[in-house]
Amino acid sequence: MKKPAGRNGSAGRSGDSGRSGPPARPSNRTKSATAAKPAAGSASTGRGRPSAAAGKAAVTAKPDRNRAAMRSAPVAPAAGTARPRRSKVTGTNTLDMLDPFEPQRLSKIMAAKGLCSRREADYLIENGWVRVNGKVVDELGAKVLPTVTIDLDARAKNVLGKQVTILYHKPIGVVSGQPEGRYKAAMECLGLENQADRKTSTPFQPAMLKGLAPAGRLDIDSTGLLVLTQDGRIAKQLIDANSTVEKEYLVRVEGELTDRGLEMLRYGLSLDGEALKPARVSWQNEDQLRFILNEGKKRQIRRMCEIVGLKVVGLKRVRIGRVMLGDLPVGQWRLLTPEERF
Repeated sequence: MKKPAGRNGSAGRSGDSGRSGPPARPSNRTKSATAAKPAAGSASTGRGRPSAAAGKAAVTAKPDRNRAAMRSAPVAPAAGTARPRRSKVTGTNTLDMLDPFEPQRLSKIMAAKGLCSRREADYLIENGWVRVNGKVVDELGAKVLPTVTIDLDARAKNVLGKQVTILYHKPIGVVSGQPEGRYKAAMECLGLENQADRKTSTPFQPAMLKGLAPAGRLDIDSTGLLVLTQDGRIAKQLIDANSTVEKEYLVRVEGELTDRGLEMLRYGLSLDGEALKPARVSWQNEDQLRFILNEGKKRQIRRMCEIVGLKVVGLKRVRIGRVMLGDLPVGQWRLLTPEERF
């Protein structure tokens, strides 16, 4: 691998703007399976290639199913075979998984329909701002059928509309959620002094931090776009188990990647005993890959790369859905505009 050139858009650089030029396609960057370099575990002294000891450790750590899959061609997943899961946001089943003939808590139905989070639903119900089949329901714990029609009062919509969503260019060394030891949490890094749009949008107010939570995570040693929101609907959209919102990453790597290894990154690997969803993976330049995923297992990209013999040396998230990191400076944040949609 060539030494990273530090160009704009490269992964893991603190001064990156998140923009990148047209992808370069060096002719000899991806090795064919027949002319591949020694695999991980073989003695190698080439620059950027795994040592024998490191390669051996990587091989022994691979699940048997991944080794077997590397010897066979990827098979596209059959339509409709996704296993139903429970929502990570609300802790409840999504609407299509509920029994239409079994009454459920109204707050649960509202969350499953994507109207708000369960906590927000309880607040709206308690204030009498929720109508079920045209009738106001203000009793917490009230149960209804999943097929009912639910309408929100204008006051409820006004409350939900005032909730803020923040886009933060997380630096390396900042954690997404709770503080860890000497490392700050992303929420602790938000203030007026690093608000990129303070002159054109609502200036920072302490009330913006109330109920604010990260909608997804970004590893401490990764950089890029992190979304923090007070809006349960946005959180559900981004991190629900059935979410299809894409996340795009630029990933600088070291090591040799065969044609088969690239295909395996796209489809054919398993983590934590589950097959990964198909991903779009391509070369951005001769030492940087572009990953587009619609799932987010813990340290997923790093673990995927390790399985095929690559080491990640820089990782940057540049897009979530239709929202781009763009030229937001590292360490700064801005508010999601009313026109932007994930």
